Amino acid sequence: MIYIRFIKKHKGKIFIILFIAFTIYTVIDTYSFQTNTSSKPKTVQKENTIKKEKEVSKNILVDVKGEVNTPGVYELTVSNTVMDAINKAGGLTKISDTSNINLSKKLEDEMVIIVYSKSEIEKMNEEEKIECPPCNNACITEEDEKAKLDEEKTETSNIQTGKVNINTADIETLQTLTGIGEVKAQAIIDYRNKNGGFKTLEDIKNVSGIGDSVYEKIKDNITL
Repeated sequence: MIYIRFIKKHKGKIFIILFIAFTIYTVIDTYSFQTNTSSKPKTVQKENTIKKEKEVSKNILVDVKGEVNTPGVYELTVSNTVMDAINKAGGLTKISDTSNINLSKKLEDEMVIIVYSKSEIEKMNEEEKIECPPCNNACITEEDEKAKLDEEKTETSNIQTGKVNINTADIETLQTLTGIGEVKAQAIIDYRNKNGGFKTLEDIKNVSGIGDSVYEKIKDNITL
């Protein structure tokens, strides 16, 4: 009875207190939802970036044989090339011949790279066997030849249109673009080496020192 009398006597105050508490709860819940929603894309983007960096820096083992100064098994990363592996093995010998080796090929785990001598290559040519045996993962394949032809066609087209390919241009060519000096040109090369090239033209804005204003100046003179 006392409890019921208390409620009847103070029901106005109780209603106000409950209303205020409900309002505060609603505001806090809404703010928490908006915060979680806005932070989620950033978290996902950060996770994707970390995953990509791990993939680029993944350590692998490569077996380098033949005409290199220090043959052996070396630890590199998947972002390295056959040429990097050869350099790691002390470089080429004086009698080496890399005419049938794809020096720019990206490395894979447990890859075998065999550098042949000039006499071995001459013998292959005489026997019309310029291909490498299957055990040599660094050889130029039909796919490599096709990719090279496609690249040459693209380069020819770019020369005709006067556009600079930001995925293949050297530091001097990059400096022909408006607003791109030696430092920014090197930054472009460093970025594409680290990230496996540019996927879209606007990706160049991810390079340090290249913002919207620089992009607007060069966007009509660059290509992939």
